[in-house]
Amino acid sequence: MSAVTVTAPRSVSLTKSRHTTVTDPVLVRRAVKAAALGNAMEWFDFGVYSYIAVTLGKVFFPSGNPSAQLLSTFGAFAAAFLVRPLGGMVFGPLGDRIGRQKVLAFTMIMMAVGTFAIGLIPSYATIGVGAPLLLLAARLVQGFSTGGEYAGASTFIAEFAPDKRRGFLGSWLEFGTLAGYIGGAGLVTLMTALLSSDQMTSWGWRIPFLIAGPMGIIGLYLRMRLEETPAFAAEADRCESSRRKVPLREMIAGQWKALLLCVGLVLVFNVTDYMLLSYMPSYLTSVLKYDETHGLLVVLCVMALMMIVQPFAGALTDRVGRRPVIAAGCAGFLFLSVPALLLIRQGSLVAVGLGMAALGLLLVCFTAAMPSALPALFPTRVRYGSLSIGFNISVSLFGGTTPLVVTALIGATGNLMMPAYYMMAASLIGGAAVWFMAESAGRPLPGSAPSVEA
Repeated sequence: MSAVTVTAPRSVSLTKSRHTTVTDPVLVRRAVKAAALGNAMEWFDFGVYSYIAVTLGKVFFPSGNPSAQLLSTFGAFAAAFLVRPLGGMVFGPLGDRIGRQKVLAFTMIMMAVGTFAIGLIPSYATIGVGAPLLLLAARLVQGFSTGGEYAGASTFIAEFAPDKRRGFLGSWLEFGTLAGYIGGAGLVTLMTALLSSDQMTSWGWRIPFLIAGPMGIIGLYLRMRLEETPAFAAEADRCESSRRKVPLREMIAGQWKALLLCVGLVLVFNVTDYMLLSYMPSYLTSVLKYDETHGLLVVLCVMALMMIVQPFAGALTDRVGRRPVIAAGCAGFLFLSVPALLLIRQGSLVAVGLGMAALGLLLVCFTAAMPSALPALFPTRVRYGSLSIGFNISVSLFGGTTPLVVTALIGATGNLMMPAYYMMAASLIGGAAVWFMAESAGRPLPGSAPSVEA
């Protein structure tokens, strides 16, 4: 039977048949840019917080012990991840009910407000215990909003992308992550080089957080220009109303196998991600006593290398599949984490650079594949909600707590190899998840019609 083509709004797709959705390349690129920018803003904040953690410890926590200050700072960092599952349980089901675009616009507003507020908080020396409490409150706002951010952004891109290019287009979401980190790290590095330690502690640390205001306005403008994805529009057409409520029970109990796979994949992805991009700068400075400016520059160069490789790795997942690429990353972290960390501990600029670059290239296996692999675990009806719940539970329990747990493990055992052992354990769990997951490259998303590019 021949396909019957009907005219669809340009905001959804160029043409739409009973069997196939033909996407508009212009709208796909716009969707990718808007989603990636929101992710960049989220990780700009996380990057700044991680790279300036030592200074924040001095500003907000009174202890004269640098290790205690750093641990307290990472504790506030980890606290935001405790509320991420709550944000996921609110924003995810809402995205399946009223639409992806509306929820992503709201999470952008919340992220910008939370980050901007940190830059306005008085120091501990000014208002006492109120300072760390306000910092914690701002972090909780950020954590709640980001509970709906990554799952929504990856879902948004996946549902707009044609099947054969979903890996390449999805990889730009993590390109935004790296761009945000580089923006945050570059700004902190520049400020560290130009300002004295007293100036950074007095007022310099506020500048990166205050930049979030203008960034949020730009990101909100881009997201407000977007329409709903073809997959969500088709699902809404099949229902009596686009506001039909999907029971939370259906998102969890009805998807428990996919949720377990999601938790395992996100665990290895985020443990290694936060280890390299959030914890290692402080590890170089506080644990290995590496020069702060040079340590930041090394990590900055590694992230730039990852950005260059990222789109090519995303395209590779479309050719060979998501499973082989993710499996290669798990195997790499299992066998190369110890050698890489031993190189880093040598202390020379070349050795540190080689060790960090090895870990960065292994991490690209995850950053390139996960944005397209994770949404493909769930059907359209519950995709945003189920992915938000599974992703944020895993991130909260394992990813965001990585800096805090590893810092505590090193303090308790005195073993400086703990970061490598932690990544190896995560790679074993991720490898088990890869073994059981189905290949999704080049195939339609569950519950959606095949999608091709005009």
